[in-house]
Amino acid sequence: MQVVVLCSGGMDSVTALHWARAAHDVLVAVSFDYGAKHHARELPFAAAHAARLGVRHEVVRLGFVESLFASDLLKAGGPIPDGHYEDATMRRTVVPFRNAIMLAIACGLAESTGAAGLVIAAHGGDHAIYPDCREEFMRAMGDAMRLGTYAGIALLRPFIALTKAQIAGEGARLGVDFARTWSCYKGQEIHCGTCGTCVERREAFILAGLRDPTAYASHAPLPPRPGKIQPRINPDKNGLPPRPAV
Repeated sequence: MQVVVLCSGGMDSVTALHWARAAHDVLVAVSFDYGAKHHARELPFAAAHAARLGVRHEVVRLGFVESLFASDLLKAGGPIPDGHYEDATMRRTVVPFRNAIMLAIACGLAESTGAAGLVIAAHGGDHAIYPDCREEFMRAMGDAMRLGTYAGIALLRPFIALTKAQIAGEGARLGVDFARTWSCYKGQEIHCGTCGTCVERREAFILAGLRDPTAYASHAPLPPRPGKIQPRINPDKNGLPPRPAV
């Protein structure tokens, strides 16, 4: 199938790009610049992976989002909170209806370029905080895309039931260079290691049993998941989980 892939430059969407390149004919990788604090760090990685795979890359600028929407993820918003990625405070980083806006534009691009499908990397770990990443929303959006286009554009969501750790494993299988991906919402020179997206990234590599190639400003113990009593996961110096006791 000929497809368009949403690729932000984060580890999930870059893995989705590689997955799509292996399984389909990727016509375009599309990124969106809507004024997030981390775009200057993240978007160049999307371009780099698209170039490596020989895929056309487009950046769509959505300046109205930064000027009209309320979210701490945006440069116009407040500071990015630290903590677990399922903490209620992470809701401050939600950009209202962001995926619907991006999918609508990417769907039009897909039909305009002759594609039959659109790939998004929404996954199981997104569900707790982001309502427009949940399967109920994706199913409804997929129906709208299919019914609203002559081509009947299909919304492909290969990771919707996967955890971040499983995506890390899939990316490793596909040969993704995770050192050339970006997660931290703060958008500083290196990953902070303490915001929700850094915590999610660190945890994913640990649970997948993979070496984490990321440079972090902080390697503080990972916080427990809200509402659950869990032992803290403290990686060794190589970013791997501790060995079980014999």
